[in-house]
Amino acid sequence: MPSFARQALVILWPAFVMAGVQEMLVFVVVDPATFTWFGVDRLDWPVSAVYTVTFLILWATTATAGAITQLLQSPGGAPHPWGGFGPPRSLD
Repeated sequence: MPSFARQALVILWPAFVMAGVQEMLVFVVVDPATFTWFGVDRLDWPVSAVYTVTFLILWATTATAGAITQLLQSPGGAPHPWGGFGPPRSLD
């Protein structure tokens, strides 16, 4: 499997699972039938649309966090040339 496809799967699959868990936790306390937009207007969407859009937002934000973590992780433990996060450099 190509490196990019592998990295995408490593990021997207756990993000998908965690978005499902996050959505369950959110909708334990939030009723999608009475959902309001910033407390002003009631959102007149079907309940399934609220679930779907919420899931996609949670999946995107979790995947973005995973992708940023993947970008900041240094390959093989070597620090990034631009000074990204990695193990401390020796002072030799």
